[in-house]
Amino acid sequence: MEEQNVQKKGRKRAFVGIVTSDKMDKTIVVSINTKKMDRLYKKYVTRTKKCKAHDENNDAHIGDTVRIVECAPISKDKCWRLDSVVERAK
Repeated sequence: MEEQNVQKKGRKRAFVGIVTSDKMDKTIVVSINTKKMDRLYKKYVTRTKKCKAHDENNDAHIGDTVRIVECAPISKDKCWRLDSVVERAK
C-alpha cells in the first residue's frame, strides 16, 4: 500500500495554455481550455480555467503558449510554475 502512495506522490500535473496577462512581476495568468462532453445534450462544451503561474525571469508574454507544472504553494493564489514556452506569440 505504501508503494502506491510513493508513485502518486512523484507525479505532478502539467497543462498547456495561453498567457492572458503578464502585468504582474514574476507572475503570469494562463488560460487552459478543455473540451468536455455535455451529458444531457451530447455536445462538446469548452471550459476555461485560469491559473496564476510563477515566471521567475519574466520570459512569457501575452499570447504565448506555455507549459505549466504543479508545485508547492508560492503565494495565496500561485501553486503553478512556468516550465517552458512552447510557442511565442506573433
